[in-house]
Amino acid sequence: MSSFITLCCLFWMVTLPSLFNTLAYPVSKKSSMRISNYIVKVLAPRIFALLSCYKNFRFFGYKDHVNELPEQFLIVSNHQSLFDIPCYMNYFRDKELRFVAKAELGRHIPLVSEMLRTQEHCLISRKASPVTAMKTMEDFGKRVIERNQIPVLFPEGTRTKDGNVGKFYSAGFRKLAESTNLPVVVCALDGGWKISNIKTIMTNLKNGCYRVKIVKIYRPPVTKGEQVAILEEAPVLIQKQLDEWRKEEA
Repeated sequence: MSSFITLCCLFWMVTLPSLFNTLAYPVSKKSSMRISNYIVKVLAPRIFALLSCYKNFRFFGYKDHVNELPEQFLIVSNHQSLFDIPCYMNYFRDKELRFVAKAELGRHIPLVSEMLRTQEHCLISRKASPVTAMKTMEDFGKRVIERNQIPVLFPEGTRTKDGNVGKFYSAGFRKLAESTNLPVVVCALDGGWKISNIKTIMTNLKNGCYRVKIVKIYRPPVTKGEQVAILEEAPVLIQKQLDEWRKEEA
């Protein structure tokens, strides 16, 4: 019975804002922005609260280093699921986050697509030339600085299938670091790879969890060497944190 109630509640929570935003986006960007802000500030936390109540799906947002955060920063994280986006929105709920994502997410994804386009997240086509992709990233970096927003980058470039950290690619990070000159906050998250599709959502949602933790804060990298050092150390620190969490669960 609880599964049925949960699914019904989630259906209406997701469907109505998605429908309204789909209708509003081509007509009024102002209205679409209000709906998108509602999705980020109100709906995302409510979804986690609902899942906790009916499916015992817990969200752990660790407070380590939170008091050390500067006013504005660049988030670098591992990537496990489309749910990583609302997960970070819930964790940094007092900040205006803007994600670097593949352009395909800007189309035909309920709740997500219009929100990503309306709020002007960085959507990069996989078919874009390197020059075009880097120009898009540079413009995005300048925009978030002007608007006092927090850029979020997943340097793996794709979602992991087994929950372990993949290779961190340098091009996007280097361009974003150069165009923003922001401190870099490395975050570890875990749990999304277990609910990355419909089948795993149905089997792993109950008693599951999402974890997010800041593992290190770096000063703004000025040189190429400093950028490379962050990209080399960050996945090691993240994987170490994932291993510690999984030992606790074993």
